[in-house]
Amino acid sequence: MLNAGRPLAGIRVVEIAQNLAGPYAGEILARLGAEVLKIERPEGGDDARGWGPPFLDGAGSSFHAVNAGKRSVALDLRDPAAVARLRAAVGRADALVQNLRAGSLDALGLGAATLRAANPRLVYCSLSAFGPAGPLRDRPGYEPMMQAFSGLMLTGGRAGDPPGRIGVPLLDYGTGLWAALGVLAGLLQRERTGEGCVVDASLFETALGWLGGHVASFHLSGRVPERHPTGSAKLIPFQAFETKTGPLIVAAGNDRLFAALARALERPEWASDPRYATNAGRWEHRATLLAAIAEIMHTRTKGEWLDRLEPAGVPCAPVQSLVEALEHPQTVASGMLQPVPGADLTLVGLPLRFDGTRPPIPGRAPRLGEHDRALAGD
Repeated sequence: MLNAGRPLAGIRVVEIAQNLAGPYAGEILARLGAEVLKIERPEGGDDARGWGPPFLDGAGSSFHAVNAGKRSVALDLRDPAAVARLRAAVGRADALVQNLRAGSLDALGLGAATLRAANPRLVYCSLSAFGPAGPLRDRPGYEPMMQAFSGLMLTGGRAGDPPGRIGVPLLDYGTGLWAALGVLAGLLQRERTGEGCVVDASLFETALGWLGGHVASFHLSGRVPERHPTGSAKLIPFQAFETKTGPLIVAAGNDRLFAALARALERPEWASDPRYATNAGRWEHRATLLAAIAEIMHTRTKGEWLDRLEPAGVPCAPVQSLVEALEHPQTVASGMLQPVPGADLTLVGLPLRFDGTRPPIPGRAPRLGEHDRALAGD
């Protein structure tokens, strides 16, 4: 077994980051076993500590979600002596993760070039709103701004609907994920070359990455993909339909599955109908087909359709609330909900297993300045 699901044991990371994206990158590394030293302002610390309610130990739930198991050092970076202490700590570190305003660390002598000159093995990871190039490279940005600016807000809903924000901080978490992946790749490269590197990730570039399929479709067709509340711009039927007791997703992702759906709907002739036999035909005649399916689906309850569609091999799923999803036996069996050591709190675990073992949550989120002495290597 690979160190009981903690493959980064022995790796030291300095995190100079706040809010969500940067701390989530550090959280991934901490869950994988790295020691993460979180540098915070003495006055209030990470802004996310104040994001609530609800609160636990004076910090908001968002803070707990991305800072479990780290060590907190309160440090005034306006103090040259404090900066010198931090520079010495980075000299002993394997990686640094930062998402401060563009240029602010360079002005303190903590930029990538300076720190990597002193510690060539350092992997220096920066997260920003727009990335290190382009006319907007120095602008700050938050999640809803990037969802709007990238076009992501206009991918869901129906044509003519107002823009809709995706209900989770997809770009913050996605950018943190890419940053952590970049750090891991940098550490792997260092094992071969002895040299660290500079890693950059941004919310805007993450948004464009998630839009990869839409971009490819646009360049091939010249048309912006249609908006869909729950469906697909390419696959028909691949969306939610209302039943007597609520919506159910039906995902007939190929012609074979559509034929199985047609039989379950008691419309077997659809499978050989030239209008519907292929996905291209179903897309061309989607208005007629989807209206017919919707009418049939509304004749039974959600449970009745699950009992018919699942044995027929048709991929389907009820649209569940968060509580329903958390209480589902599959969620319970997955072990994704993990207790936090030292806190009356349950968090979501990493969606990874190593030799069958999910990395444990290493501990509770730190109190501000709780580990000030750790900066000296204690």
